[in-house]
Amino acid sequence: MQATAYCQSGTTASGTQTRPGIVAADPRVLPPGSLIRIAAPVRGYSGKYHVEDTGAAVKGRIVDIYVPSCRAAKRFGRRLVQVFVLRRGPDMQLAEK
Repeated sequence: MQATAYCQSGTTASGTQTRPGIVAADPRVLPPGSLIRIAAPVRGYSGKYHVEDTGAAVKGRIVDIYVPSCRAAKRFGRRLVQVFVLRRGPDMQLAEK
């Protein structure tokens, strides 16, 4: 998958505050509540993350990793990472049907 990083603090689409350890993803690919492990080529970004946010630019097979530093987010840029789904969150589209 592709990965980017973002630094905009505030409330996530899930209603929680942004903090290290969360990512934004396309809910059609990784629904909120999913737990993933990212293997990144950049030191300090590999590990477990909770999918708690979405974003206008996060469509398809992209994850957007929250980092508190905008400088670090710019430095990260866009990279290829491996994403392993450890637990898939509830698919709200299926739950509504």
